[in-house]
Order: sequence, then C-alpha cells, then structure tokens
Amino acid sequence: MPEVNDELIEKMKQLIITRLKLGDMRPEMIDNDAPLFGEGLGLDSIDALELVLGLEKEFGVIIPDADVGRKVFQSVRTMAQYVLDQKGMV
Repeated sequence: MPEVNDELIEKMKQLIITRLKLGDMRPEMIDNDAPLFGEGLGLDSIDALELVLGLEKEFGVIIPDADVGRKVFQSVRTMAQYVLDQKGMV
C-alpha cells in the first residue's frame, strides 16, 4: 500500500481551506491526525458535502456513501490515504 507523503497531506489541507473558504487558516494550523468534525476542526455536514465535491473534482475519487465518508473524513491523513488507495497516487 502506498505511503501518504507530505505533498499529498499539503494538498488535502489546501483543499479543506479552499473548499471551505477558511481564508484566515494556514495549512500548518491543521493537524494531520486531528478529527475534522466535532472537537477537532469543528466541521459539519455541509462542510463534508463540500469536501466530497472537492475530492471528486480535484482527485477524481468518489465517496460512495455516508459510511465511507465517515472513515475518509476522520482526519487529513485518512483523506490522503483514501485518495492514495483509490488512485494509487504518490
């Protein structure tokens, strides 16, 4: 299984900031392993939909249902791992 690299983590953070219009946030302010929802970044279901659309547009990966979405959107690292698993990107 390909390993998540810093470049892909950075792309995920940029996607979050851009898609969710978090203009005052910088990538280094987002912890790679912090929860995206609830206590972590504090995202909600509307944010999740934006991220689904962003992943489809930017990386061509599909989140088929809510169960997969819950696993994918646990953290920046799980998002990056999902893209790698789906696309085999490095």
